[in-house]
Amino acid sequence: MNYFVYILETYRKYKRVTYTGYTNNLKKRIELHNKGKGAKFTRGNFWKVIYKKKFNNKIDALKFENLLKKNRSLKLKLINK
Repeated sequence: MNYFVYILETYRKYKRVTYTGYTNNLKKRIELHNKGKGAKFTRGNFWKVIYKKKFNNKIDALKFENLLKKNRSLKLKLINK
């Protein structure tokens, strides 16, 4: 099974906001975020995918998601490409 680590983007009061997550069904997960049924942080906004990376297993995806959440400079490099 494939897993994806993704970064979403939206704007709140003219400020860019990002959200990082992982899933095994990217299309369905984005739909849930945009319907207000995703993570509490993402409710009430329209989100678009600005970065995604595919993994062959859940462990590697979770490790990379955690790295992005802890390493802001790496995350900024990826989303500003």
